[in-house]
Amino acid sequence: MVNKSRVVCQTFYPHIVKIDGICDGQATIEGTRIAVWHIVGYYYKVGMSVEDILAEWTYLTPAQVFSALAYYHDNKQEIDEIREQNSYKVM
Repeated sequence: MVNKSRVVCQTFYPHIVKIDGICDGQATIEGTRIAVWHIVGYYYKVGMSVEDILAEWTYLTPAQVFSALAYYHDNKQEIDEIREQNSYKVM
């Protein structure tokens, strides 16, 4: 039997964690596999409001989305580099 326990690294942002083996250990919304870069790149950067994002992701809470956006604004270089690595231009 394989032990599949994961190391969860809490961040200073409520609802944002980094989990070894989930999204390559990138910042994600806790309890999901939704990476912060995904929320930023596919929704926020194209002009969607938090309310619009919540309409697309009905199981997220406003606090989770705001926390993801706060993480992004305080860690822009990290998230923008990940967004670039995951862009269609690179693939």
